[in-house]
Amino acid sequence: MTLGGGDVGDLGEFMAAPDPAPAGHTGSAPDDGWTPSPIEMGRRAYRQRRTRRSVIIASVSTVVLLTAVVLVVINTPGWPQFRKKFFDLSYGWQVLPDIAEGLWLNIRLAVVCEIGILVLALTVALLRTLRGPVFFPLRAAAIAYTDLFRGLPLILVLLLLGFGMPSLKLEWLPRSALFWGCVALILTYAAYVSEVLRAGIESVHPSQRAAARSLGLSHAKTMRFVVVPQAVRRVLPPLLNDLVALIKDTGLISVLGVIYDAVLNAQIETADTFNYTPYVVAGLLFVLITVPLTRLTDWVARRQGWTGGGGHV
Repeated sequence: MTLGGGDVGDLGEFMAAPDPAPAGHTGSAPDDGWTPSPIEMGRRAYRQRRTRRSVIIASVSTVVLLTAVVLVVINTPGWPQFRKKFFDLSYGWQVLPDIAEGLWLNIRLAVVCEIGILVLALTVALLRTLRGPVFFPLRAAAIAYTDLFRGLPLILVLLLLGFGMPSLKLEWLPRSALFWGCVALILTYAAYVSEVLRAGIESVHPSQRAAARSLGLSHAKTMRFVVVPQAVRRVLPPLLNDLVALIKDTGLISVLGVIYDAVLNAQIETADTFNYTPYVVAGLLFVLITVPLTRLTDWVARRQGWTGGGGHV
């Protein structure tokens, strides 16, 4: 069989034949390995030298500053008494188990409160994003709640709920100071977190909602499957920062006086000996928890593309 005077087999061989080599091609097999040019190698060497130089300068300046601070502090007239009152190592090891046991309560309280905060904050944020005049009462209530609890200091909310609610002597109301301390933390922090989530929700482009609605999704499903997941990813670093702050602020529940957390245990030990080393021990334990979370927040921020997340040398 022929096609235009030629054989079909000839046409197939022609199509299967390799393309002709471009002009100047030697015909040898291409090299899979890539070797940087001398200019690129010079750029890499320059960047490495700059990095080493920055690390050396930062290390030297840090050592010099810390040495100067230490020399100034230890040469002050009251340093021996200060060290005895705040940095008594033997007494610190003695009170460490009790304070660590109280810190475990702080951690559990932070986990429970964080769950309640996220649920309440997301609800308030969604209420504030509702459109239409029929939802005005819900929007107004959400705005009033946010403004109120962002304006009240946390310690006042703890005192008002921790001492005020049990004094009502209502049988259906819990009287546990731990419960009301948890409620105070949730109400206060949810007001802040709701604004973070609302900012994330409003940062999602309206075309995302329009596309979801055009596919037949209801408003609830659009928010659940399209808008909220994107919003949470965008505001994840601020949410982690709020978690770090929450862990620290759980120590404020000690003002209620009956919750034996790390701060209250340190206060009891200090009241017995008038030595403030237990406060230092409690502070160091909080730092050991919050610093890794802070570094995690910086790492997530860099992964999310937040410029300068965590800083550089």
